[in-house]
Amino acid sequence: MSLESEADLPAEALLPGTLPESLRAELVAFRRDLHMHPELGNQEFRTTAAIKARLEKAGLRPRVLAVGTGLVCDIGDWSAGQPALALRADIDALPIPDTKSDCSYRSTVPDRAHACGHDVHTTVVLGAGLVLADLHRQGLLPRPVRLVFQPAEEVLPGGAADAIDCGVLEGVGQIIAVHCDPRVDAGRIGLRAGAITSACDRLEISLDGPGGHTARPHLTTDLVTAAARVVTDVPAIVGRRIDTRAGLAVTWGRIESGHAPNVIPQHAELSGTVRCLSIDAWRQAPDVVVAAIDEVANLHRAKSEINYVRGVPPVVNDPAVTDLLRDAMTARRGAASVEGTEQSLGGEDFSWYLEHVPGAMARLGVRTPGERTVRDLHQGDFDADESAITVGVELFTAAALLDGAS
Repeated sequence: MSLESEADLPAEALLPGTLPESLRAELVAFRRDLHMHPELGNQEFRTTAAIKARLEKAGLRPRVLAVGTGLVCDIGDWSAGQPALALRADIDALPIPDTKSDCSYRSTVPDRAHACGHDVHTTVVLGAGLVLADLHRQGLLPRPVRLVFQPAEEVLPGGAADAIDCGVLEGVGQIIAVHCDPRVDAGRIGLRAGAITSACDRLEISLDGPGGHTARPHLTTDLVTAAARVVTDVPAIVGRRIDTRAGLAVTWGRIESGHAPNVIPQHAELSGTVRCLSIDAWRQAPDVVVAAIDEVANLHRAKSEINYVRGVPPVVNDPAVTDLLRDAMTARRGAASVEGTEQSLGGEDFSWYLEHVPGAMARLGVRTPGERTVRDLHQGDFDADESAITVGVELFTAAALLDGAS
């Protein structure tokens, strides 16, 4: 997609921090390199090294996080103690195969893919950092900025917690991020004040019984039936014990039991997720869900063992920071480039930062305008319109300039 020409943009788009053509091309190449070499959470050594090398080439001093992957990089004058604006990217990939057949930069690593757009997020923050560093050298950066390249977003409860423990929020007053959205056209962003994602936890359940013959289920624990009832009854019970407006949903992804058609098994396993729209419901969820599982299992004389893995709370966008992103995008591309967006049932560990400082996440449009096929997130054929990289960079640089001037 070709980007709008300067003549089509509002006068405010003359705000410094736009991308020169040479850097646009370099960032596209950088993103493609990451896309070809995806790394899973806490294993992003090559990715970390590539980011570090490019920042050092620009005269910056990035610091690798104590966990071994991911890094932070400070830009601007930190001596005055002015609160910094943090720009966050997640750098890990997913354990799924890249199924794109006609792509020169498809993943070269079996069963690994940047199918959630983290390579785009990383490139956006890198590009913004390079532009902002140049503005700082010209004396045009009004406040300090911290680049946060976070590992392990896809690993519950998320690498954000480790990054926070490493001190990435020290001296930070606000934090912003983008997330690729294949349902929004490139050149646009989606914004929402308040909750924009949902809470997400993981459930792992073991059910056990003595086993037996399918001719005599009354003499044993019918474990397959017990597992089936957990699958169907637990979501219904939970839906009557937490306000339905909280949108709490228990959804199963795996059920496994038995080896023969005439043998009642001794063991069954189930796993799934718990998602909800409300942070208050998220805090109640473990007790309510575990109690419902135990009730159903006991009713069918099955012994239950439950591993409730705490995930992430909802991302709740601060209204003032959301307005900052709106103003920044409007300054670059006009008010029509910003659209409202609904709250997603997906989880995002950016939420952990917002437990400490105000911030906001925008949905970055990555669909080529006019394209009818949606290459959805977490699918092996996911890809992004690479003009979105320029949009993200210029959104972040405008936010840094406008925020510092406010």
